Amino acid sequence: MVPEERPHGPGAGEESPRLQGGDPLAQTQRGGLQSRRARVHQQISKELRMRAGAENLYRATSNSRVRETVAQELSYVNSSLQLLKEELEELDCGTDADGPGSGGVAVPLIPLGLKETQELDWSAALMELISERFGEDGATYEAEIRELADLRQAARTPSRSEAGLELLMAYYNQLCLLDARFAGPAGGLGLLFHWYDSLTGVPARQRSLAFEKGSVLFNIGALHTQIGARQDRSCPGGAGRAAEAFQRAAGAFSLLRERFSQAPSPDMSPASLRVLERLMAAQAQECVFEGLSLPAPAAPHDGPAQLRLAQEAAQVAAEYEQVRRAMAQPPARDYVPFAWSALVMVKAEHFRALAHVHAATALCGGGAPAEAEPPVREQVHPEPPDRPEPQRPALALPREPEERRKLGKAHLRRAILGQEAALRLHGLGRALRRVDPLQAVLAQALRRSLAQYSALDLEDDFFEAPEAPDVPPRTQRRPAARAPSFSRVKAADIFHRLGPPSVFSARARWRLLGPVHLARGDGGFGFTLRGDAPVLIAAVDPGGRAAAAGLREGDYIVSVDGQPSRWWKHAEMVARLRGVGAEGVSLQVASLLPGAEPPGTGDRRPALRGLLRNQERNQERGWEPAAPRASPRPLLGWSRKAKRGRPGGRLSPAPQP
Repeated sequence: MVPEERPHGPGAGEESPRLQGGDPLAQTQRGGLQSRRARVHQQISKELRMRAGAENLYRATSNSRVRETVAQELSYVNSSLQLLKEELEELDCGTDADGPGSGGVAVPLIPLGLKETQELDWSAALMELISERFGEDGATYEAEIRELADLRQAARTPSRSEAGLELLMAYYNQLCLLDARFAGPAGGLGLLFHWYDSLTGVPARQRSLAFEKGSVLFNIGALHTQIGARQDRSCPGGAGRAAEAFQRAAGAFSLLRERFSQAPSPDMSPASLRVLERLMAAQAQECVFEGLSLPAPAAPHDGPAQLRLAQEAAQVAAEYEQVRRAMAQPPARDYVPFAWSALVMVKAEHFRALAHVHAATALCGGGAPAEAEPPVREQVHPEPPDRPEPQRPALALPREPEERRKLGKAHLRRAILGQEAALRLHGLGRALRRVDPLQAVLAQALRRSLAQYSALDLEDDFFEAPEAPDVPPRTQRRPAARAPSFSRVKAADIFHRLGPPSVFSARARWRLLGPVHLARGDGGFGFTLRGDAPVLIAAVDPGGRAAAAGLREGDYIVSVDGQPSRWWKHAEMVARLRGVGAEGVSLQVASLLPGAEPPGTGDRRPALRGLLRNQERNQERGWEPAAPRASPRPLLGWSRKAKRGRPGGRLSPAPQP
């Protein structure tokens, strides 16, 4: 994140269109879907409260008639919860009804629904914290608190576009600034953050700001999946944009898994995030295959091109097979929607069959026999060098035309069996049966395979065709996970008036002194200055004007003649004091209370900027982040090292007359 300078004064920057409040469900393209999800989440929360109350009553009473009535009521509640879970699964199914899609030319992709949250009142907690820890009147920051509330309200339902992603990242950056400024030794802000699980609809509550940050990061990944699923993949550009969106989604989920632990909801648990990473990587690989087959579909006589497409399709099938195995492992299998599992199995069968179709086309399409040569690796994002991809054997082709025809026929037979299996799996779930484009794609692929098989099936062919071997998976481009680029979204610190977070944070307690009027004496003002933003009183001359006015070593000058100076440079402060005339100057200082943790001194800037830049630089070099350490607290905060300010090392005496 790149902090921006913002004008001083209350409410500065609140006219930004991105921060406007209002009804977010009416201002978004996906308001209908999100309102349905919100309704289901609220009903699930209500049924869970009813079930908890009934269970408490069942345990508390010994009356057999009452226990029988309560048990019957519990059965009704559990039935309602099951129906609500099925409705939520249908909303999470891989369809995008209101998006452009790809016109039914490809298998539908799986987008992920955003996490829902309840409204939050920041006012009381932030005003109390500002008054207690910063020594200022919290009511004077009402405009800033309202701006933060408007930003959160808008981030609840972002549009499925780059503007929506920037909105979520801007809010995430503000949360990082809030964490750096308001997170004290006693804990967080004292606010109760309430979010619903994206997969199960079960509510989760925590008072940790890290829970809010993790949920927003989850929504950034989920929004990338929705953007990717809406791309028109019938053209190469759309397929490339879809692949990049799923790469970004996988990077967001990977970052969330690495930086947070002990998640309070199933969708943010390490097991779920690993499944989501693999699912998004598989969908990105599918988009790569579609992009390679779209620009100029390989002619039947182009054997090497068909073999490359066969291995690309086999690579997609292998990726989805890994996803299927991950979804079948506990605890992920308990809350992954059945529609997702079924669609993943359908895709694995479908692309495995497509690999055999392309292999058969290469064998029987005419032209000189060839061998699938290893493709040139053109990675979308380079992987670490210590992760080499295992070499796969090339697909050998027979030289004799009759042998090639028999082997091609065998490949088509395996393709037909796989496509029939995919159609059977499609009919297993109610949600998948409603995905008409999927059935159309599978049926069309089966008809083409049957037509090719009929053309190869000769009347006098009494020899049994050999068993077709598996097509070895290979890819020309392996899309790697790409973490969100938070630094490209410039965010103005909403609470800029409080001063640099490296000094004015909740870790220390301050009191404001003044304004103090000082006139220039024979020895100047009687103090020495040091550091930037804010300028520190490094020393006070005994018996001087500053000592008589009550100024002490270690005080920060926060106002000069009523003008805020928390962000002033050292040279700017010295120049201002040198220009003071005989009337003197009025200073207000912030004094650290006894027992508070002293902040660092010198030229400081918020540590978040350097942290994010270093993190992105490490990811570009392929470095692995350190594993999070275990913590007894629920949902570990963002894992980062505190960045200490450098000592200013500059001492300037007060201007002499």
